[in-house]
Amino acid sequence: MSETSKSILVVEDNALNMKLIRAVLRFSGHEILEASDGESAIDIARAQAPDLILMDVQLPRMSGLEAVEVLKDDPTTNAIPVVAMTAYALRGDREKILESGCDGYVSKPIDTRTLPGVLAEYLGVDSDGPPSR
Repeated sequence: MSETSKSILVVEDNALNMKLIRAVLRFSGHEILEASDGESAIDIARAQAPDLILMDVQLPRMSGLEAVEVLKDDPTTNAIPVVAMTAYALRGDREKILESGCDGYVSKPIDTRTLPGVLAEYLGVDSDGPPSR
């Protein structure tokens, strides 16, 4: 991996969404790790320590927000930035997302033109420092 290439754990249960996000982020030069549910995401994050987690909010068995709370309570994963993906970005939902421990969120449907730039802010790629929160 180059200096600007980072590992991103994408947690998405919809196969078509995963395929699209994987293609966009790989094209941007990132290594992609994949999980389709919150429990798998926790296991992968603990084992592989990705540079960023892109977490769907609506997941089977364990919601993305529940998974984020577990990750943020774990000293081995609590420093990994988490960006939520949600189709429900109403004011109350935004607050709930940030209160769960997410560092930010992107709305679905995903804008493939802007996604790499948005995530670059959280990864510290092509910027002078960490993203403003």
